[in-house]
Amino acid sequence: MDTEAKARKWALLALIAALVILAGTIAWSSLQNSSPEPANAIARDEPTIEELLDATKARPDDAEAWTHLGMAYFDRDEFALSVPAFERATALQPTKAHLWSLLGEARFKAAGSNAMTPAAREAFGKALAIDPGDAPSRYYMAVAKDLAGDHEGAINDWLALLADTPPGSAYEQDLRLTIEQVGKINHIETATRLAKVKQPIPPGAPPTMVARLPGPTSEQVQDAARLSPSQQMEMGRGMVDRLESKLKADPSNVPGWVMLMRSRMQLKEPDKARAALAAAIAANPGARAQLEAEARDLGVTR
Repeated sequence: MDTEAKARKWALLALIAALVILAGTIAWSSLQNSSPEPANAIARDEPTIEELLDATKARPDDAEAWTHLGMAYFDRDEFALSVPAFERATALQPTKAHLWSLLGEARFKAAGSNAMTPAAREAFGKALAIDPGDAPSRYYMAVAKDLAGDHEGAINDWLALLADTPPGSAYEQDLRLTIEQVGKINHIETATRLAKVKQPIPPGAPPTMVARLPGPTSEQVQDAARLSPSQQMEMGRGMVDRLESKLKADPSNVPGWVMLMRSRMQLKEPDKARAALAAAIAANPGARAQLEAEARDLGVTR
């Protein structure tokens, strides 16, 4: 594979992984409001709960069907109902770290208490045993320390997570804010430590993709790399369309609009990127300067 082809492949895989992260792992605690999606799931129109239940009855041994059902309940804040769906998914695919972190978050939120339950901790632990770099599980294990009173330990763990987070990742600023807030509440200095954090840039990423793209995990890259180029493009387009639908429902999500513009440009759809910029500014006039600056960096013209 020549250098240009490798760059295109990286760019597409990075786009897919970035969308997974934006639609997924940034759901951690109070960071943001959507739930993770498997890297090998090709997005489509949102099915109803009834349709998803029918799918699990028709394909009881299909982990993806159970995952979609769990995510649907999760998105509706019906966490207690999402737990058994994710439990079934992990039973069917016990080596998938992202399924265990989904289960852990669902168990944590279903408990409805300001403490990490043993069941949630167990799920996060299994995710980390499979993938020690699993970001949502690392985040929640630090939450467990904070809730148990080990605020210094939690901040150290979050700083370590930040050090493994490529600049501009969808959850980066909220992670920084979490560190700052926990430090302020507990009288722990964080500004100097945050300033010293050195974040990585994905190796081999083209310059246009380096600008604030989260890096894909090895599992995400492997899953997407198994697909043909046309399937990868189909996956990318489907996920971008799904992101656009979510932004119509929640137009206040400024990072989401930036990701949509970036994705449209990566898919060679500048007209749609311009339309996204216009819609973003209309919905968030106070963020106009930020959005226009991001658009300029991405090559989006008005």
